[in-house]
Amino acid sequence: MSTPLTIADLKALAKRRVPKMFFDYADSGAWTQSTYDANESDFQKIKLRQRVLVDMTDRTLETTMVGQPVSMPVALAPTGLTGMQHADGEMLAAIAAEEFGVPFTLSTMSICSIEDVASVTTKPFWFQLYVMRDKDFVMNLIHRAKAANCGALVLTADLQILGQRHKDLRNGLSAPPKFTPKHIYQMATRPMWCLGMARTKRRSFGNIVGHAKNVSDLSSLSSWTAEQFDPKLSWDDVAWIKKQWGGKLIIKGILDVEDARSAAATGADAIVVSNHGGRQLDGAPSTISMLPRIVDAVGDKIEVHLDSGIRSGQDVLKAIALGAKGTYIGRPFLYGLGAMGKEGVSLALAILRKEMDVTMALCGKRDINNVDLSIISDVA
Repeated sequence: MSTPLTIADLKALAKRRVPKMFFDYADSGAWTQSTYDANESDFQKIKLRQRVLVDMTDRTLETTMVGQPVSMPVALAPTGLTGMQHADGEMLAAIAAEEFGVPFTLSTMSICSIEDVASVTTKPFWFQLYVMRDKDFVMNLIHRAKAANCGALVLTADLQILGQRHKDLRNGLSAPPKFTPKHIYQMATRPMWCLGMARTKRRSFGNIVGHAKNVSDLSSLSSWTAEQFDPKLSWDDVAWIKKQWGGKLIIKGILDVEDARSAAATGADAIVVSNHGGRQLDGAPSTISMLPRIVDAVGDKIEVHLDSGIRSGQDVLKAIALGAKGTYIGRPFLYGLGAMGKEGVSLALAILRKEMDVTMALCGKRDINNVDLSIISDVA
């Protein structure tokens, strides 16, 4: 196959190389998937202004996210079970992100542990925190992230209760996979994936097994994760988390102006306008449709980032034009990882960078820090 040219090309390749249950996990939304679909389609409705006969030399995409220099305003989003798209997936993605000069965010529900990722990186990565009922375990996660010199803590606020994703239930998703005839068939038809998994010891939730109380085997793990997400999590808890962490704090999962104001009042460093990639509240608006009003409400008080629905460098540029200071990609890098491992993550980032750079130039801008509403067309 020729070198993939788009994120869609990487998606098609990943679909052929990753067992169905894990590809579907990355590629699905909740219930009818209406929000999942809107996240992508609403980006397409935004039109750009073409400008000509302007100096397009010496372009730069370099900027900062929460004070950290980045080669472009893109971070790798925290995604659960990344190490099931490709063996040692979180470690490979973190290396690719570091080489590219963008942040990598490790999920609490990762396959590779905080310590695994720290062992292969030389610069601080970010850590995403799910708040569990077991506060001793939450403290343990925070302390481990500190010990790994993580540069920011990303508190996910929209997963107190898990949204239902029909594909995962129908596929019988688990990590590691169950050895039923259906699952054996899925894996048998993906021999290179199986070979990679056979060569690694990382096949379960590395941040949990051996760290959480009474979780030392897989039978107790599944019940523990189902029971431990804390539905009582509230704004009152953010101050405690901020105090325990003591570093840069990003609150992820904001989709409402009132919630954005509450987040800004906590003293956090940034918020992520997010609907969890359409995986939680089906029927919620797309993130890009909510971004302008959230920026208007709190953009002068807190740094505003965005995730969900980004599939191209043009999407990143549109988010920046509408007021975001940074963006996060989940599925694009997962497709690259599943398709080609570390090389695929690097390629996904390179695709986004080229699309962003060329589009910025054709809109008459040379510096990402000068991109604003002036590049957006008012023609529907």
